[in-house]
Order: sequence, then C-alpha cells, then structure tokens
Amino acid sequence: MSTLSLHTPSPADLPEPAAADPERRRWLLATGCGGALGAAALAVPFTQTLAPSERAKALGAGVQVALGDIPPGGLKTVEWRGKPVWVLHRTPEMLAALQRDDANLADPQSKRDAQPDTLRNAGRSERPEWLVAIGVCTHLGCSPSFLPVGSGNPAVDANWAGGFFCPCHGSTFDLAGRVFKNKPAPTNLEVPPHRFLSDDTLFIGTET
Repeated sequence: MSTLSLHTPSPADLPEPAAADPERRRWLLATGCGGALGAAALAVPFTQTLAPSERAKALGAGVQVALGDIPPGGLKTVEWRGKPVWVLHRTPEMLAALQRDDANLADPQSKRDAQPDTLRNAGRSERPEWLVAIGVCTHLGCSPSFLPVGSGNPAVDANWAGGFFCPCHGSTFDLAGRVFKNKPAPTNLEVPPHRFLSDDTLFIGTET
C-alpha cells in the first residue's frame, strides 16, 4: 500500500519576485482612471434626473394673458401649473345677474374659500368685468363647461342666467364661479393669485 507524501517547498524553491514592469503599471493606472471616469459620467445624468425638469419649472411660473382679444361675454382658457384657468370678460348684464343669485348659492360671500379679502365680493374679482377662476370642479376635479344664458341645455333651469356646468355629477356655478345649493361640489371654484399689469394684460401666479 503506497503512502502519500507531502512536500513543503523551501524558500529556495519559490520563484523570485518579478521585477516591476513599467508598462504593466501604466496599464493598471489607465484602467483604474477609466473606471473612475466612467462612474463619474454615470453619476452626472443620475444627478440631473433629481433636478427639476424645465417643464416642472415652467408649470410653477406665472402666466401673462392678453385681454385685448377677449370680447365682452367671451371666455379665454389658459394653462397655469397644469390646470385650466378661465378668464371671462363679463358684460353689464352678466354682472347684474350675479346680484340675483345669492338665495340659490351655497356660499355667496365666499366665506369658505381661501382667497384674499379684496376678492370677497359678488364678482369675486378685483375688476368687476373680469372673472379669473381655475376651471376644475371642486367635487372630483372634472372640468366644467361654460353655459351662457339661453344655451338651451336641459341640465339647467329655464331661468338660467349663465355660468358653468359640470357634466360629471351635475354641479353648477354662477358667473362668479360660486356653486349653487344642493350640488355635489362642496365649495366655489378656486380663484388663482393674479393681478393686472395693465388694462390689457393679466398676470396669473405669484412672483418668485
């Protein structure tokens, strides 16, 4: 029966360390630097994805609206922060209709609305002829439609004086964006921050 013998190498049996190879060192350094640069190149796009996009910045910016092309009784819709904003040029007849709605409104004085005291009037506006309101129903976020007087829409009463109608669940709002009683919408339409830069220019938003 054969036996297995183990041979432990002596220091004399081990190969001598190879001399430093300058060419090999340069290759290793280049590889290491290349890897570091690659990691940095990957980090830059990743960091950029964390920064706000240009569209996100634009959505938060204010919007200037030209008023000169909105005739009396006309409505213009603009986008602000991803939401539709209505700019309605009210006629004297529209303003007169606002005075007759109070008894049928859920919050005629806008006491439940987060809006400046300067806008707590029947027209909910700084200038009576202009309504500026976010065109999103306060019930579930649908977009109401503008229904002028005499539209003949069966969804509203025959004595409808004009306003806005939400087809999703039937909420109705007057020409100041105030919700009528016994409707699903809990509050009046939101009035965004705005100011008039001139007689022909409106600014929606706040200065940053």
